[in-house]
Formats: sequence, structure tokens, C-alpha cells
Amino acid sequence: MKAGVLITGGPAREQVALARAADDAGWDGVFTFDGIHVGDDIEIHDPFALLAAFAVATSHVRLGAIVHPLARRKPWEVARQATTVDQLSGGRLVLPVGLGAVDDAGFARVGDVADRRTRAERLDESLEILTGLWRGEPFGYQGRHYRFEPMAFRPTPVQRPRIPIWVVGLWGSERSMRRVSRYDGYLPNLPLDQGGGPGAEVAPETVRAMRDWLDRHRGDHPIDLVIDGTTSATDKTAATDRVGALAEAGATWWIETDWTALGDVAALRARIDAGPPLA
Repeated sequence: MKAGVLITGGPAREQVALARAADDAGWDGVFTFDGIHVGDDIEIHDPFALLAAFAVATSHVRLGAIVHPLARRKPWEVARQATTVDQLSGGRLVLPVGLGAVDDAGFARVGDVADRRTRAERLDESLEILTGLWRGEPFGYQGRHYRFEPMAFRPTPVQRPRIPIWVVGLWGSERSMRRVSRYDGYLPNLPLDQGGGPGAEVAPETVRAMRDWLDRHRGDHPIDLVIDGTTSATDKTAATDRVGALAEAGATWWIETDWTALGDVAALRARIDAGPPLA
């Protein structure tokens, strides 16, 4: 199992220093988040700018932003931004995507569409456009929300056939899980009647059921199963037991995610320096 850490804020230069520290401490991935406005007192930086800086400051960690709400981004711009980071990092970018949280003011407060159905349609079309443009050949698109005549995007990403795409999927939703099955990673979202919601933990038995579903529906490509949560920086045994049980059940990535440390650089550094839970 691979382990990444989500850097939940702080001054931009200090976030870059944290990414470098995670690279040195043996983590497998470093992640930021994609938000426009989630509170008047919360500092937020552009995710692709941070990822570009992370790319040149690190040498081996996977990089990404959890998650990109593609419904409020122009897919051709994301294709170019993601390709640039993939080139800078030597092919270490992943692209986690989802519908987005409507409490982010980047939706309705600035006049963007916030209803779930439209966001889902835009997400599906955006993913088709990304994979088409990344081929490097002339590609055009005629959809409900996006239309353009053929154009070729150069350079192409380092990674072929595409930059890996991780998709947030509502567990138990046929449409949502069908979307997951077409791409490269699954970020589970539990429904409320199964204990979902902010801070929800995914139990090993649920991970096992998810892995079974992914293996039966993935076609000829592997799909990472990505679980996030918080483990102790000081109780190594507890951290190892928790994440080890998820790995045994079929999870392939653990993302250390502590939103209570939002912008707390000292707390983030302490967890990063302690190393990944299974190291």
C-alpha cells in the first residue's frame, strides 16, 4: 500500500517546503486541494500553481489535488495545466476529480451551476475531453455542455495513455460507480445511511466489498482504491494496525488527511516527519 499526505494549507512557500519534507520522509504522495472560497479566514492557493512548485521541489512522490471539481473548470484549460505539471514532474501527476462541494463559493455564489445533475454531466464530458486532448492528435467534441472543432494539444503528458484519473464515487450508486469503473482510481463517498458524511471512516469490510466490485467491473485496467483519514504521529502501532487492515482488505492508497490542522504548518510537519503509517 502507498501512503500520501494532504497538505491542508499554510503559506505557499511553506507548503512547498512541506512537500519536500514528505519526499525526504518516505511518503509516496503529496496532495493539495482545489477550492475557491470555503471561509473568509482560510487562505487558499491555486492548486496547479502549487503542484508545479511541488513538482520541481520533489523527486519521487506522486502529486495531485483532492479533488478537482471539473464542473467549474474549463476542461481544455485543465488539460493544459495538468500536462504542464506532468511534464515538470516527469510523469508523477494524478488527477483526482469529483462533482465538487457546493459549500465552496466557487459554484453558486459566483453564478456557476450548482445542481447535481448538471455538475455530473459536465464532469463526464470534461473527462472525455481530457482523455481526447491528451492523445496529442486533432480532437473535437460535440456535447451538451461543451463543443469545439478539432484541435491538437502538444506536448502530450509523459504518462501514457493518460494521466491517471481518480474519481470520487458514491458507493451504491450505479451511475456514479460506472464512472469510476472507466478510470484509474476510486475515492469512496459513503451514503449517509451507511455512515457517510464529514470525517466518515470506511471500515475494512466495506473496503473489501469495494475491491470486489472494482475487480469485477474494471475491464482490462487496474483501479486504485484510495482511502483517506487520520493516524497518530506518535502511536506507530495504532497507525500501522489501522492502515494495515485497510491494505489487507484491498485498499492501495492511504491519504493522511487532517482537516483540523488546516493551515497549521507545525502540525503538518510533525505528521510528515513521523513518516507514513506502514513504513
